[in-house]
Amino acid sequence: MAGLRLGPLLRYTDGSSATVWVETSRPCTAEVRCADGAAGTARTFQVAGHHYALVPVTGLAPGTSPSYDVLLDGARVWPPPDSRFPPSVIRTPAAGEALRVTFGSCRWAAPPADGQDPVGPDALDSLAVRVAAGGERPDVLLLLGDQVYADETSAATRRWLAARRDLADAPGAEVADYEEYTRLYYESWLDPEVRWLLSTVPTCMVFDDHDVIDDWNTSAAWLAGMRATPWWQERLLSGLMSYWVHQHLGNLSPAELAADPLYAAVLASPDGTDALRAFAAGADTDPASVRWSYRRDFGRVRLLMVDTRAARVLDEQSRAMLDPGEAGWLREQALADRESYDHLLVGTSLPWLLPHLIHDLETWDAALCRGERGPRWARFGERLRRAADLEHWAAFPASFAELAALFARTGSGPEAPASVCVLSGDVHHAYVAEPAWPTGTAPRSRVVQLTCSPVHNSVPPTIRAGFRFGWSAPARFLGRRLTRHGRCPRPPVTWRKAGGPWFGNQLMTLTLHGRSARLRLERARRDGTLTTVRETILTE
Repeated sequence: MAGLRLGPLLRYTDGSSATVWVETSRPCTAEVRCADGAAGTARTFQVAGHHYALVPVTGLAPGTSPSYDVLLDGARVWPPPDSRFPPSVIRTPAAGEALRVTFGSCRWAAPPADGQDPVGPDALDSLAVRVAAGGERPDVLLLLGDQVYADETSAATRRWLAARRDLADAPGAEVADYEEYTRLYYESWLDPEVRWLLSTVPTCMVFDDHDVIDDWNTSAAWLAGMRATPWWQERLLSGLMSYWVHQHLGNLSPAELAADPLYAAVLASPDGTDALRAFAAGADTDPASVRWSYRRDFGRVRLLMVDTRAARVLDEQSRAMLDPGEAGWLREQALADRESYDHLLVGTSLPWLLPHLIHDLETWDAALCRGERGPRWARFGERLRRAADLEHWAAFPASFAELAALFARTGSGPEAPASVCVLSGDVHHAYVAEPAWPTGTAPRSRVVQLTCSPVHNSVPPTIRAGFRFGWSAPARFLGRRLTRHGRCPRPPVTWRKAGGPWFGNQLMTLTLHGRSARLRLERARRDGTLTTVRETILTE
C-alpha cells in the first residue's frame, strides 16, 4: 500500500481551484477530497526513485473553507488518525475581503537537541500553534529563500550523510546529490507543526543562496572557481532539480502547469529524472533560458516573485541582478493593467534598500571589481566581495537604479497603486526603509522596503552591532568617503530607516484591504507564542 512520505502542501489557490503537493512511497493515484464535494486526482510521477504528485483541486467556492482528506489508491492517509491538529482546509477568500500576507526567510530546520533549540524558537512553529488554536490565519505565506540549507547541515543530517559516504571527501558535510537534498526537505517539512501549517495555508516560494550554496552566483570569478570544483556540477543540478520538484511546481497555476513542456514530459515518462536533469543542465549553461520568477494575483493585490540568484549577469562590465529578459518580464508585469490592482508586492530575497554603509560598501566594491581604481584594487574588491557577502542589489548598481525607475513609473499617474512593497529577507534582521525621489519625480504610491528574517536562525552579536551602526550618521559619512574613492555616481533615490532594526526569529504580516495596507512584525517566544513587536499603517 502506498504511504504518504511528505506533505500534503497546499500551494496554489484562487477562488475556484487549488493544487496540493505530496510525496508518496511508491507509484499510485493521489486524490484530494473536500468536505463540500470539491476534489481532484493525479497520478504520481517519478524523479530519482522518489514519487510525487501535484493534485489539481477544482469545484471550490469563493468564501468557503472546506476541510480535505488525502487518499492514495483510495486509502485515506491524511489527516493521520492520531493528529492533534484541526483538519486541514482549503480556504478561498471571497471578493472584497482583506488579504493577509505573511512572509519571512531563512529557516534552518534542524530540530532542537534535547529540547534546547540553539537558535531559539521557530517562528513557523509558533504561527502554526496560533492558527491551530483558532487565531489569525494568513491567506498566503511567502517563503523568501533559504527554505533548506545545503551548506549548513544539522548534526542529525551529518550522521545520516556519514552513513552514506565518507565525509572526508568533498563536499564533506554539505549535501552532494538529489537524494541528500530530499533529506533536507524531510528534516524541514516533517516538523509536525510546520507540516500541518503547510497543509492548510497556501505558500509561494523562491530560492536564495543557501538553497544551493552560500553566496551563489556572487561573481564571474566565483562561478569559474566553482565550476572547476569536481563536486559542483552534481550539487547545482541536484539543487535545481529538487527545487523544481519541491518548490517551483507549486508556485504555478493549473493553466501554467498545463502549458509547461517539462512538466508534461515528466508526467508522460515512467521516470522523469533524465528530462529534469537535462533541464537543470540547460539552466546552468544558459540561465536566461529558464524563468523561475512568477506572478500571482490575489484579488486586487499583485505579487511578483523575482529570481535574484539564477538570473544574474556576472560579467563585470555588464553586471546585472536580472538578465535582460528577466528585467523585461518584471517591468511588463508591474506595468500591465495597473488599474486592476491596488497594491504591488515585489518578492525579492535580497533587500533593495540596505543600511546606508552596507549599500555604499557594496557599490564601492562593485566599482573596484569593475576596474575603476586599477587591477590591484580590482583583486582586492573580489576578495572583499566574497569575504563580506557583498552581492545584494547595491552590488549591481545599474539594476538598483533600474528598479528605482520602475517603482517610480509604476507608482505614478492616475492608475498608480496605493502601495509598492518590496518584500525581502536574507540579512537575518528586520527593518522598514522608505525611499525618496528628487523633487518632481516622486511617485504617488507609498513605496517601502520591508525586510524580515530569519524565521529560524541566528545572527552573532558583532553582526547585530554592524547592522545597527550601518544606519548611523557616522556610517553614512564613511560610506560617502568610500563611494568617492570608487568614483561611484549618487544613487537615484535616498532613503531613511522607518523602523528597526529588529532581531530574533520573526515574521511580518501585511493586511491589505481596498487601498489600505497595515504591517505587523511578530517575534517568536520560547513559550511557543508570537508577540507583536511593531504595528504600523502604511496606507489608509
